[in-house]
Amino acid sequence: MSRIPLQSLPAFKAVAELENMRAAAALLHLTPSAISQQINKLEERLGFAVFARQGRRVLLNDAGKLLLRSVEAALNEIEQGVQAAAAIANAQARTVVRITVVPSFAQRWLLPRLARWRSLHPDIRLQIDTTQQTVDLQRTGLHVGIRAGSGTWAGLSAEALCDLDLPLCVLACREAAQRVAGNLPAAIASESLLGDPELWASWFQLAGIASEAQPAATFADSGLMLQAAEQDIGLVLARGLYTVDALRDGRLVQLTSVVLPIPSPQRFFLVFPPSLQDWPPLTALRAWLLEEVRLSRVELAERGLLPP
Repeated sequence: MSRIPLQSLPAFKAVAELENMRAAAALLHLTPSAISQQINKLEERLGFAVFARQGRRVLLNDAGKLLLRSVEAALNEIEQGVQAAAAIANAQARTVVRITVVPSFAQRWLLPRLARWRSLHPDIRLQIDTTQQTVDLQRTGLHVGIRAGSGTWAGLSAEALCDLDLPLCVLACREAAQRVAGNLPAAIASESLLGDPELWASWFQLAGIASEAQPAATFADSGLMLQAAEQDIGLVLARGLYTVDALRDGRLVQLTSVVLPIPSPQRFFLVFPPSLQDWPPLTALRAWLLEEVRLSRVELAERGLLPP
């Protein structure tokens, strides 16, 4: 068998899916005769038929069905490679790394550290896209994502960024901390609470507070919840990287040593297409993020919120 004509594969796939030459021709902006010629040329090169003609319908035979599975996988892999190559080419022209991250992570941890990134890598610009949705990196032209989860995402490489198994602490702004000082933990029940009612109920039980926990507001974005606490809107139960800067700067204060253990650790991963594994800008970003996480871990450990 001679080599398969690659230019025939899109026509083969279109006809297989649409079961009609004219429809496939319209999809590919070709004439029906051109589609027919490509299919004939493909079958000639293969040495066997892949379609069974039934009037105007063109149906795959068993051999064609088997070939379609391989063709679909091959064309998808080529498309992914083209998208990844285009993303790198565009980024190299402008020295840009495009990142997707949830708003809370960007606001509470990533953005405050960008000055250090710029001082280390003034020639690499970060373009940050914030969204609560899990986006398709290759289809959107993004290079890398920072995601919380299990570490498994189809078609992507994932490297652990941080794994902070921290308990939930009661945090408040300085003004609120002054109001409840001297009557802890009982005074917490008289303050406005923010966040998950079930978590607060568990913390009340652990602290021996008989009152019912009734948070004034819940938040889909933990960054907004922490910002509300900083503005004296209420007390929060929080943990992890999102609090390290606020605790250091005094915008938030830990009120009590009573903490609520959480069975599932807080895991963040750096995810990217495997084709970008050795891309120098991504290598630089990966190293910088890991160093910043290390510094945050040291700071949390110094505050007794993380084992050193």
